[in-house]
Amino acid sequence: MKYTEITEKSVDELNKLLKEKKLELFTLKAKLKTMQLQDSSEIRKTRKDIARISTAISAANAN
Repeated sequence: MKYTEITEKSVDELNKLLKEKKLELFTLKAKLKTMQLQDSSEIRKTRKDIARISTAISAANAN
């Protein structure tokens, strides 16, 4: 997910998306522990998406 896609959304949509990504990260970590995760880079991508969304929320609240 690109930052430009994220900035087009409202703060409510961003909060909802952030919650979904955090849940996805939780499930990916659980799959990693149980040896069910095929691609471990998904965890890294999800963490970066969470950071991008958090940054967009902070920027929207600052304006």
